[in-house]
Amino acid sequence: MIGTTRNVEINLGNVTLKGILSVPENSKGIIIFSHGSGSSRLSPRNNFVAKLLNEQQFATLLFDLLTEKEDRVYENRFDIELLTQRLINVTKWVKNNFESSSINNIGYFGASTGSASALKAAAFFGDSIKGVVSRGGRTDLAGNEDLNKINSPTLFIVGGFDDVVIALNRIAYSKLKCEKDFKIVSNASHLFEEPGKLEEVTALTISWFNEFFND
Repeated sequence: MIGTTRNVEINLGNVTLKGILSVPENSKGIIIFSHGSGSSRLSPRNNFVAKLLNEQQFATLLFDLLTEKEDRVYENRFDIELLTQRLINVTKWVKNNFESSSINNIGYFGASTGSASALKAAAFFGDSIKGVVSRGGRTDLAGNEDLNKINSPTLFIVGGFDDVVIALNRIAYSKLKCEKDFKIVSNASHLFEEPGKLEEVTALTISWFNEFFND
């Protein structure tokens, strides 16, 4: 991959968030990551997925949804409204940032509770979000009203051993009216830690964004 990867500070006015922005040459689009509770821009799983996306000419932004001070308050990690607003504001930052503003296609990759904020932000932005992928997500936390509003093509990926999350995702999936798909990765747990399973997640993710990102 030829391009740039650098640490960024995302100034949202009342708060500054830390991020990692990678922009390959001739990017097809940019994937904004929304991580789960207790995680950060340094999540090894999301960085693994981001690296493989970069190799396929997708730009990526991993960022901390909360400041270090905010993250010390445990309840903030599950404040879906707060996390959603952060993702919305960061998406606006991406649209105006000189390095990424020329990239037309924007997608979300959410994990765990971050999937709920990704879905709610997609409902907010409508057609300007070209695709959403949820990895082991608490998609049910997005709420029926926003799930019904989503226009972005949406893919749910869940590990085959993750029975409770499979059930919750099936309920949320039934509320979606957009183009959608549901993939269960066999013999995989919630974090897809088994050999080769995160690679399967990434392959499904790349295929999804390739299908729905405009040239």
